[in-house]
Amino acid sequence: MKKLLKLGSLLVLTALLFGACSKKERSATTGWKYNDQKWGGFEKKDYEGQATGPNLVLVQGGTFTMGMTDQDVIYEWNAIPRRVTVSSFYMDETEVANIDYREYLYWIRRVFSESYPEVYLNALPDTLVWREELSFNEPFVETYLRHPSYDDYPVVGVSWVQANEFCKWRTDRVNEMILIERGILNPNTEQKDEDNFNTESYLVGQYQGDVRKNLPDRRTGGERPVQFEDGILLPSYRLPTEAEWEYAALALVGNQPTKDERITDRRLYPWNGNTVRFQKRNKYQGQILANFKRGRGDYMGMAGALNDNAHIPAPVRSYLPNDFGLFHMAGNVNEWVMDLYRPLTSSTLRGVDDQDLNPFRGNKFQTKVLDENGAPVEKDSLGRIRYRYVEDDEAATRENYKRGQVYNYLDGDKESYVLYDYGKTTLISDKSRVIKGGSWGDRAWWLSPGARRFKEEDKSDRTIGFRCAMTRTGGPTGNEDTGGNNFKVKRKKVKRRY
Repeated sequence: MKKLLKLGSLLVLTALLFGACSKKERSATTGWKYNDQKWGGFEKKDYEGQATGPNLVLVQGGTFTMGMTDQDVIYEWNAIPRRVTVSSFYMDETEVANIDYREYLYWIRRVFSESYPEVYLNALPDTLVWREELSFNEPFVETYLRHPSYDDYPVVGVSWVQANEFCKWRTDRVNEMILIERGILNPNTEQKDEDNFNTESYLVGQYQGDVRKNLPDRRTGGERPVQFEDGILLPSYRLPTEAEWEYAALALVGNQPTKDERITDRRLYPWNGNTVRFQKRNKYQGQILANFKRGRGDYMGMAGALNDNAHIPAPVRSYLPNDFGLFHMAGNVNEWVMDLYRPLTSSTLRGVDDQDLNPFRGNKFQTKVLDENGAPVEKDSLGRIRYRYVEDDEAATRENYKRGQVYNYLDGDKESYVLYDYGKTTLISDKSRVIKGGSWGDRAWWLSPGARRFKEEDKSDRTIGFRCAMTRTGGPTGNEDTGGNNFKVKRKKVKRRY
């Protein structure tokens, strides 16, 4: 009897579950069923929110004062304070390490070396940046990038151009692994030349891969590859903008103890106080909080009391992280950001309203190269979708922008009556990119998040590395956020009759 009751209960439960699963959600606009082949197969995803990619930390956006928070001791006036807002984004909790970059070099050598050896050669860091006329740094030329002792140290000698190429490669490898872990693709280590996984090529159907099992197609009842609308693949890794980098470095979230939009203290550095030493009364009191040059000839302190414990860059997870959980947002190595360098960061000085949401200088708009049917043309020899730059005559009909390249918008163009004549009146050019953060070879002044310098995008240095960022899609506070204040509002239930 008990067995019959259990069997009956199980059958009832199964029927209830089946009924709940078979009840299709309907469109609030048309009443048509979602995810049903009989009703056309339009899909509504059960989306869980953007996943956090490897080594990334969510940086919740907000408003802050961008620019110098300390005296401008060098009187450059190139970081005038202004109030801006930064959208939420993800950032690497550490700088990209030598082991990470060597993995990149290994991959491109394996895939491209036979047909396109120049791809590998162009990606190699410049290890000669360690040479100096009056210093014996020759051992670092051979060991710093390649020796396992330095695996966890930040990669240096990488140009802005090379850093961007690394970001593209990392995007594709992370997304390929997502598809492998979801059982959609099988691992394929035999990829060669243009037949390698590229996120964009895959999404437009120009790369198939070793398919294990595709997603169900609600329209045809068969299978289909992953689409952009599925939300499975992550956005691109990229360099952070200057505003994002500075906002993440300050980490003023640590000085906002309540939710009343009040910050208790501003910051000169990524930590509180006006000193570079640990101030709390414990065993760490007095110790240096970042890796920098304390004074002439003093890179790490005295034997037996090596205060910053690093004569060159330190491992990427040393010292204390800031209140966003990010390591080395001051010192260790300067870091490339996306922005083109211009001395004036605020066009309000010329009586023009400046962009105060996600400010960025360096746009050179692109669009996909399309065939006569509006589809992307065949991918290039490296497996990437082809792009071209937007021409000025195309942009002229727009209301929101008028030029394809806006490097010099209101600062270097004919409307601003300023000309950057490189090599004659200035060292600033259209290749000048911003670097931030200070390094192991810099004095403490450069550790302030508002400090800024520049370097040519195709040059590199032993004091410059980088970390990656990623755009946050959806709510700014995480996957549970649906936007707005989420006030609880009682809504009258409406009975649908279908």
